[in-house]
Amino acid sequence: MSTALLQTTYFGPVQWYQKLYRYDSCLVEQHDSYQKQTYRNRCIIATANGLQTLTVPVEHNSQISNLNSQLTKDLRISDHNQWRKVHWNALQSAYSESPFFEYYVDDIHPFFEQKYDFLIDFNEAIRQKICELIDIHPQVDYTTEFVKPIANSQRPTALIDLREVIHAKHPKPDANFEAKPYWQVFQHRYGFLANLSILDLLFCMGPESVFYL
Repeated sequence: MSTALLQTTYFGPVQWYQKLYRYDSCLVEQHDSYQKQTYRNRCIIATANGLQTLTVPVEHNSQISNLNSQLTKDLRISDHNQWRKVHWNALQSAYSESPFFEYYVDDIHPFFEQKYDFLIDFNEAIRQKICELIDIHPQVDYTTEFVKPIANSQRPTALIDLREVIHAKHPKPDANFEAKPYWQVFQHRYGFLANLSILDLLFCMGPESVFYL
C-alpha cells in the first residue's frame, strides 16, 4: 500500500489528479504554513493570449504578523476584487469553444457563485466534484498534524511526499508523471501546453479524461 502526501489545490493540475488516481490512498497536508504562488490557491489555464493564472485571494489574519505563518487549514477566502466573477469570465472566454464546456458548465459554475469561508473546504468540495466528473474514486484523508519533510527513502512507511514535487513555480522532477498530449483549444497557436488545470483536460476531453491520468 502506498500513500501520496499532497498539498491542497484549487482546480489542481493534471499531475495532482494523476496521483489521486494511481495511489492506493492520498493524504492532503493541511497543517503546513501557507506559501504564495503555489497550487493551494491558484490554477493555470490556457487562453487565447497564452497561459493565465487564476488566484483565489486569501485573508491575512491580523493577529499573525506574517501571512506565511498561517496554517493552510486556517486560511479564509477573501472577496477581494470580485475574483469569482473574474475567474468565471476567464474560464468562459478560454473554454466556451471546447467540446465539453457546455456539458460540465452546470457542475462547475456553482463554485463561482457559492461562498466558502475556508480555502481548504473550498478546495475539497472542488476535488470531490472533479473526481465525480472524471469518474475516479480515491481514498483521501487530511493530516492531523504537520508531516515533516524528509527523504522518501528514509520514511519507515510507504508515504511518498509530493508536496514540493507538484509546485506551480518550482516543480521538482517526477519520474512517474508524463504529460500525455491531448487536443487543446489553442493548440494551433501554442502547441500542447502540459500539466494545466484539470479543467483544461475536462473541458477538452470530457469522459476520456481518465485515460490521461
